[in-house]
Amino acid sequence: MSRFVRSLAASAALFAASLLPAYAELDVSSLKKAIETSLASDYPKLDALYKEIHAHPELAFQEVKTAARLAAEMRALGFEVTENVGKTGLVAIYKNGDGPTIMVRTELDALPMEEKTGLDYASRAKTNWMGREVFVAHSCGHDIHMASWVGTAKTLLGLKEQWRGTLMFIAQPAEEIVAGARAMIADGLFTRFPKPDAAFGLHAGPFSHGTGFYRSGVGSSAADGLDITFHGRGGHGSAPHTTVDPVGIAARFIVEVQSVISREKNPTEFGVVSIGAIHGGTAPNIIPDSVRLSGTIRSYKPEVRAKLHAGIERTAKAAAAMSDAPAPDIRIVEGTKPVMNDPDVVAATADVLKAAFGDKFKLSPPTTASEDFSEFAGAGVPSMMFNIGVYDQERIDAARDGGPPIPSNHSPLFAPVPKPTIETGVTAMTLAVLGAFDQKARRK
Repeated sequence: MSRFVRSLAASAALFAASLLPAYAELDVSSLKKAIETSLASDYPKLDALYKEIHAHPELAFQEVKTAARLAAEMRALGFEVTENVGKTGLVAIYKNGDGPTIMVRTELDALPMEEKTGLDYASRAKTNWMGREVFVAHSCGHDIHMASWVGTAKTLLGLKEQWRGTLMFIAQPAEEIVAGARAMIADGLFTRFPKPDAAFGLHAGPFSHGTGFYRSGVGSSAADGLDITFHGRGGHGSAPHTTVDPVGIAARFIVEVQSVISREKNPTEFGVVSIGAIHGGTAPNIIPDSVRLSGTIRSYKPEVRAKLHAGIERTAKAAAAMSDAPAPDIRIVEGTKPVMNDPDVVAATADVLKAAFGDKFKLSPPTTASEDFSEFAGAGVPSMMFNIGVYDQERIDAARDGGPPIPSNHSPLFAPVPKPTIETGVTAMTLAVLGAFDQKARRK
């Protein structure tokens, strides 16, 4: 090719590129107004959906009715829906010409705990969980996520002249036990269906509605499961010298394992071990044969993760040896890796969120919670998760001034303010998806 032809080709390419709007020139203001107009008529149905789901929660891999409800909503919008992906998950596809595939994920599952909010739509549901009857509650915001997910799908269809490509909306089971994303991938999420060019998830949290935060790179912690059974020799509570008391051994371990955090791990690195359940004994005057405890291990870095695992095992064995007890049964189950937010997706989406919300959406350090949304990035999908607030600013201010504390996720008192929270979720997610379509299409 001659120098002249190469120069002409380069000039043509530059001219063509100049005809494409820069990302910052996406008309976010007009799009936001269109979304608000759509929400003005759509919100009552979203509110009803949210409260219905909130009042009828289901646990991990039991979300049969919840999934069916969302499947019906998506079919009514015109999506092609496949149910029972990864047990109780669903995939909804909507094609709107040639272009990138953008995935939006919501979770389906609730928590095995009693709700104590006193709301008129509060959950009173119960079910069997690990061999016992438990209350069930949406105390982590997954019901907010589902309503926002449906609202985003409907809003995007109303704006389909603004984008070309494929919407891939997935409803994932079992996030609370960090198993649902892996189950969906194993069931062909990215082979039976298009592999997305970008994926988004959102999470509600205990800060002001209308605000949000996001991260680039590491977004959350790795999470592993911990299950230890300490063995002893049972007997009468009045004669402990005839027994080997596993309750005392378990108590010693719970206290001493924290020294792994405070004395062995570099204090500048994040890592935490939390014991969430202890099971042992049947009566106050009987020393049991065994005690079982379970918990979680969280970290950002692989080397910290390895140090915590080794410290837990060593401390458990030592606690048992101090009482001349049999060696404990120790099981550490690898859960999920940290969420890794793709820098390119984050940079583009941040521009849109800033244009729409100003400084109400901010860059933030990683959260210490864990999320199996990380599995999608691990499967090679550029991904981004962001957070939205759920409470009135007045309540936040009152707590800061010494008033009642703000209930966090997993609290029995966790109670989002539905309307502004869902509206923010729909607006932010819709703009994130539109921005991704714009960015991916221009790159192609």
